[in-house]
Amino acid sequence: MPSAHRFTRRAAMKLAMLLLALLVAGYLVATRVNINPAHAPGDPLDAFNGVSVYYNGAINHVSGRLTTPGGYNLGLRYQCVEFVKRYYYERFGHEMPNSMGHAKEFFAAKVADGALNRERMLLQYRNGAASVPREEDLIVFAPWAFNRYGHVAIVSAVGPDFIEVIQQNPGPFGSSRERYALEQQGRRVAHDRVLGWLRRP
Repeated sequence: MPSAHRFTRRAAMKLAMLLLALLVAGYLVATRVNINPAHAPGDPLDAFNGVSVYYNGAINHVSGRLTTPGGYNLGLRYQCVEFVKRYYYERFGHEMPNSMGHAKEFFAAKVADGALNRERMLLQYRNGAASVPREEDLIVFAPWAFNRYGHVAIVSAVGPDFIEVIQQNPGPFGSSRERYALEQQGRRVAHDRVLGWLRRP
């Protein structure tokens, strides 16, 4: 009986290890391999105010770094950060003092609501505080289990009870546009990972 018990435990351990290996392999494929045959990285998908959104493929795929002729770093090509920084650069000529950082780092937790985020030279507003999102605000999402870097997008439309965002790199089958409901008289985006938004002074 004890030997049968050991065999059962050993089989269970092997099965658990196999499942873990399959999970890790699946995650790596899903985040690093383009599984959408309809598009290749760099394909234009959308545009807002003349600034294009490009397809990235797998969320963690990288196609090199994009810089301006003057050397300003726009970010890793076709990632979400590259789009929002390129949007602000092409639309407003805006260069951020801190030209580096993952999406989650665009929202500085220590900056008071409505105060200047000096690393981005943009006013920062907390989700659910006093400010209502406006078109062309840069909106910041916290990290989650399948994306430890967070996410950023541009507010492309504001309605009485919703906002629409335009984004780059939402995943191989994600949409470049998404809508979220507004709560608290428009001051809160009804999405648990929205930290807040940034706006030109």
